[in-house]
Amino acid sequence: MAEVRLESVTRRFGDAVAVDHVDLVIADGEFVVLLGPTGAGKTTTLRLIAGLEKPDGGRIVIGGEDVSDRAPSERDVAFVFQQYSLYPHLTVFENLAFPLKSPARRMPKDEIAARVNKVAAMVRIDHKLANRSTALSGGEMQRVAIGRALVRDPSIFLMDEPLSSLDAKLRAELRVELKRIQNEIGATLLYVTHDQVEAMTMADRIGILAEGRLLQIGTPREIYTDPVNLHVAARLGHPHINLLKPGLLPCESVPGGARTIGARTEHLEIRPSSKTNANARVDWIEHLGDQNHLHISSEGEKIITLADPYAGINPGDTISLSLKNPLFFDENGHRIT
Repeated sequence: MAEVRLESVTRRFGDAVAVDHVDLVIADGEFVVLLGPTGAGKTTTLRLIAGLEKPDGGRIVIGGEDVSDRAPSERDVAFVFQQYSLYPHLTVFENLAFPLKSPARRMPKDEIAARVNKVAAMVRIDHKLANRSTALSGGEMQRVAIGRALVRDPSIFLMDEPLSSLDAKLRAELRVELKRIQNEIGATLLYVTHDQVEAMTMADRIGILAEGRLLQIGTPREIYTDPVNLHVAARLGHPHINLLKPGLLPCESVPGGARTIGARTEHLEIRPSSKTNANARVDWIEHLGDQNHLHISSEGEKIITLADPYAGINPGDTISLSLKNPLFFDENGHRIT
């Protein structure tokens, strides 16, 4: 595995800037997730590292070597796409072995078999080695696609929303498996997603992209608790952060210049109300088993927060709602600390 560095990397498509002077270091053995909406530049960043796109400016360095002008085959990267891209006429074994049979590798058959069997066991698909890929479930096909990348033992793994086409249960299972495998082999991995749960549960660090720019990078906890601006604050958290005007709810102190208050569940305090202190009303409740989503209104503003399902709060109740240590943002959406 190897360290990967992007130094002021830029990619344009006509007048559109897909990647805008991105600086990023992925340490050897690190799991980094790029998180952002469609069009943020996530996939283009992967394609630039893989050599499928050429940067208009900046450098891409893998393992200490500038690879900006090298062909994809010369970069020692493995790419896992959103679609499985398996060879339907080949067995699972043959699909896994395919990258090892290129003329450039000239690997002996017994070594290929040993490596394929090891990786198949790692991704837990070894019981299906004789099956055609068309006979597999979606989750099994994605395991094969991941295994086909692992078998090459590249400098870096690039993964472009590889779990997005699976159902929720399979996504949850494969998130755990993928993180286990990455820890087991010490892989350097850059993973792209728009799913905050994938980012929070798998990443060593998360990079938030918007309109081609890397707004912030840090641990999941850093990004969640200390966002640099409103866009970053809105990328993590379920339910989404509430954006409120100052003065709507009681707060111990509001810094000068604050134009927006960001209130997550842990920033909202709910108390039973009397006729004199009620300042909000519970409109309706989503029952989710171990927790409830409360949909609240206060002076026409909508607020969503979590509550204990046994708290005895019901739709139509009036409550006293206040703020404790929320986030503050100025008129340009930048964080005030």
